[in-house]
Amino acid sequence: MDTFALVVTIGVALFFTYTNGFHDSANAIATSVSTRALTPRAALAMAAVMNLAGAFMGSGVAKTVSEGVIETPEGSKGMGILFAALVGAIVWNLITWYFGLPSSSSHALFGGMVGAALAGSTTVYWQGVVDKIVIPMFLSPVIGLLAGYLVMTAIMWIFRRANPHKAKRGFRIAQTVSAAGMALGHGLQDAQKTMGIVVMALVIADVEDYGDPIPVWVKVACALMLSAGTYAGGWRIMRTLGRKIIELDPPQGFAAETTGASIMFGSAFLFHAPISTTHVITSSIMGVGATKRVNAVRWGVARNIIMGWFITMPAAAVVAAVSFWVVNLAFL
Repeated sequence: MDTFALVVTIGVALFFTYTNGFHDSANAIATSVSTRALTPRAALAMAAVMNLAGAFMGSGVAKTVSEGVIETPEGSKGMGILFAALVGAIVWNLITWYFGLPSSSSHALFGGMVGAALAGSTTVYWQGVVDKIVIPMFLSPVIGLLAGYLVMTAIMWIFRRANPHKAKRGFRIAQTVSAAGMALGHGLQDAQKTMGIVVMALVIADVEDYGDPIPVWVKVACALMLSAGTYAGGWRIMRTLGRKIIELDPPQGFAAETTGASIMFGSAFLFHAPISTTHVITSSIMGVGATKRVNAVRWGVARNIIMGWFITMPAAAVVAAVSFWVVNLAFL
């Protein structure tokens, strides 16, 4: 196996993690920044540290990515498939970041893997794709919407007699904790996705055996790149999440973040399902906003975001397939 191809593929995987960090940093901190619970730089620094910590909290999601989506391809063609999958995900990440659309880096990656595998005539585990990716993709936003609505309703009832100014000040402090939980969940979910890709590359190159534990250096590298990308910040997407869907106040921000973090931890530890942090926090914000009044949520913005969710996997798959054909023609 060509060592150069392995190094390049791992390098591209780590760059994808970096784009994932600056693309999805908004998920963890947009609500805290928009409610002025945290300054942007303080929020980004906190998110970067918690992303790093979250990356070491489990490996179930990484196992799903490396073993449950596509058959591990072999040889130089296999490395070309992984490379093309990552290119598809990166290109879609950059396009959606440019337009400020909070699409899912996770589903860009899965779409890239499926598109490259089909182009390279490699088996796709469709049952795994449906069970672990497609069903959670539809379920997690619905759960986020309903749970966000219920959590916010409970907060409004519990604090119905509280002094509004004191309550807001208290929730502003509480938001630092809920935002940290969101960032921890982001690290737990998203760093592991790249770990799964790097492990596949190592198996293809015969450096690791199928089913081996994730090497510590892979965890460290993926966690550091995700943290670095997070600290670089994704201001365009932050504006969309923090301001354009609904004007959030501290209790609403706390409710949305607590809901999002709970869903991410539950899916990672209970089901090993790689869900999208973007889907979860966006739908939680919508659910929380709907408690004010249904038309308080800017549903036109929400519609555009949801359209972005639906086209992410197919779009990344097409880019990845084209990338594989180019790689195949030029190098294989």
